[in-house]
Amino acid sequence: MYRILIADDEAIERIVLARKLKRLLAEEAHEILQVQNGREALEVFQAEHPQILILDIRMPGMSGLEVAEQIRKESRDTVIIFLTAFDEFSYAKKAFSVRALDYLLKPCEESELFSVVEEAVRIVKETEGQQKDKELSASEGETEHFGDSEELRRQEWIRDFIESSYMRDLSIQEISGRMGYSEVYFCKLFKQYFGVSFVSYLTDFRIRKACAFLKETDQSVRRIGCLVGYEDSNYFTKVFRRIMGKTPTEYRAELQG
Repeated sequence: MYRILIADDEAIERIVLARKLKRLLAEEAHEILQVQNGREALEVFQAEHPQILILDIRMPGMSGLEVAEQIRKESRDTVIIFLTAFDEFSYAKKAFSVRALDYLLKPCEESELFSVVEEAVRIVKETEGQQKDKELSASEGETEHFGDSEELRRQEWIRDFIESSYMRDLSIQEISGRMGYSEVYFCKLFKQYFGVSFVSYLTDFRIRKACAFLKETDQSVRRIGCLVGYEDSNYFTKVFRRIMGKTPTEYRAELQG
């Protein structure tokens, strides 16, 4: 069982988010904890050791960033996601400095939220199985201004890189490093270019490729999952069903019917 802690001083926000997560994670045993401020979040973390935290930024007494900083002193494997209404670069930069998985803005599209939470669950499973060091660091954010042609060239490079690498374990750290950017700057740039987070874009891209394989080949669902970057066939099926509204097997059956 995995424990997910939601920390938000708005009761309605917490309740709605908890309901969404229960719907998303209905097939797996997860415990969803809720607190209303940063100090409570830290106390519950120390008592219950949740593997995934979803934190607001501004909360009474202790901010989400302060909570994350304290938690990072005790655990580098806890997955932290920020969900906030504050679209400020300084907050985003600080969020990635504590190795947050993502920095989502309210109101957040369900598909984007679900993609990030699913990725968090995958990371927790991987970490528990391998127990390897995944310490990441975020460098200072860059400030650059490009002409239109240069912007288009960068967008095209990102698209091409994802298309050539989506079938393996592709991370923000790798692609931002290849471009020579910090993680926080790359994430901000990616959202500006494509309108969604890197995780959401990659998930949608993989599922589109999976649909093509299901339509054009007779390879097994497990094999297709591996071809588009999902070694765990159950996880692949779960993500596919969330995006497409049906399992890969059902999708193929409809095509053949």
